[in-house]
Amino acid sequence: MDEGGSGVRAYVFDHEGRELATAYSEISTLCPRPSWVEHDPLELWDRSLQVARAALERACIPATSVAGLGICNQRASALVWDADTGQPIYPAIGWQDLRTVAICEQLGRRGYILSPLQSASKFAWVLDNVPGARTRAEAGRLRFGTIDTWLTWQLSGGASYVTDDSNASCTGVYDFLTGEWDAALLESLHLPQAGFPEIVPTSAITGATVKALFGAAIPLAARAGDQQAAMFGQLRVQPGTMKITYGTAAMMDLNVGPSIRLSPNGCFPLVLWRLDDVRSYCLEGSAVTVGAAMQWLRDGLGILSDVAESQTIATTIPDSGGVWCVPAFQGLGTPYLDPGARAVIGGLSRASGRAQVVRAVLEGIAFRCGEVIEALRADAPNPHLDVIRADGGAARNDFLMQCQADVTGVSIERPVVFDAACLGAAYLAGLATGFWRDVAELGRMWRRDRSFEPRWGADQRAERMARWKSIVDIARRSS
Repeated sequence: MDEGGSGVRAYVFDHEGRELATAYSEISTLCPRPSWVEHDPLELWDRSLQVARAALERACIPATSVAGLGICNQRASALVWDADTGQPIYPAIGWQDLRTVAICEQLGRRGYILSPLQSASKFAWVLDNVPGARTRAEAGRLRFGTIDTWLTWQLSGGASYVTDDSNASCTGVYDFLTGEWDAALLESLHLPQAGFPEIVPTSAITGATVKALFGAAIPLAARAGDQQAAMFGQLRVQPGTMKITYGTAAMMDLNVGPSIRLSPNGCFPLVLWRLDDVRSYCLEGSAVTVGAAMQWLRDGLGILSDVAESQTIATTIPDSGGVWCVPAFQGLGTPYLDPGARAVIGGLSRASGRAQVVRAVLEGIAFRCGEVIEALRADAPNPHLDVIRADGGAARNDFLMQCQADVTGVSIERPVVFDAACLGAAYLAGLATGFWRDVAELGRMWRRDRSFEPRWGADQRAERMARWKSIVDIARRSS
């Protein structure tokens, strides 16, 4: 099961890693104020249950045949619910939400480093703004969790209250040295540690689903942040390997091995996974708005009937006619870490039309991702990275993939299974249950759909990137 920023998916995979069936449902996203992003937790649960049941039905197999269930999820979204009733006390605050910038700045002046894109300050905001919430939290009546914890709680009927190191490392209150919750940071936010879930290995059985949900109790065998799950699904298990996932945002991850590594270039250290009590780490960079930018072309401007047609429209013209777009709809991630930046479209003329705008948005996505990859390569133990594996919905867009290869000067490999996060969650669950023996067995199952090779020379690439960075400066001055 994969709960993302714009929709939920469920897949059924067989022993060869082949997709037997899938189901998908969009989820609603509420933006009650500028830079606020919220979801209905009960809708998330309802849609997740629907797609899981639909995938099982389409696979034509009974729940008794399922070896295990793995969950992957948008990671730093924050939920708070009542321990007795299981009812949320406030909507889920999406990871992209920037309402807590002031809280994080205040903590920064006291020496604590916390990003508004992490969960911790969102938990604190809920307690500060929902009447009576702090009193209930201090009395031990509230539970705090990311999406994986919420879904596991619901699937188990409240019997399993856990998260894993990959998700915990995205909250901002995880101690990377001990693998536990950071008591000092929790205290600085006035968050009760007793209300937080147990941190368990990424691949491990931690209970089972309530039998009534699917007709059998299915082992809850893995939970992982979506990007870490995608790294595992792409089998980027060796230090120095990298992947890019195009979802609501584009997230690029570099495996740095068994020791944590810090970045001077705006990348975040995270835990990839904990297997057999050994933690692996990554550096992650983000281009905050990707799939959401395409949805804006569809829903906000109405110039796309379906985001998939962006490829066809973009290739009807030889270039964007001078039109450019910085898709900073919710700030700029790596390397700028500028939450105040705003999206800008420029270079318009009377000759500009639908195709030029669509192409400019796709090119803007590729250049933003190129900046992130540039930052990660500067941090890489092996700077001679020559292949990046790409997945996610927008990886289906051949125009974007070719543009990405051109901008980065790196070969882009696209797998047969586009939803690498779901495949990774399945791999992790299968390892926990013995469905697969080890990672070596999984390595024989990865299949490439297509490779995109860079066409630009080094000089052209450098010239285009320099021009792009001057355009980004306009977006930053527009805030």
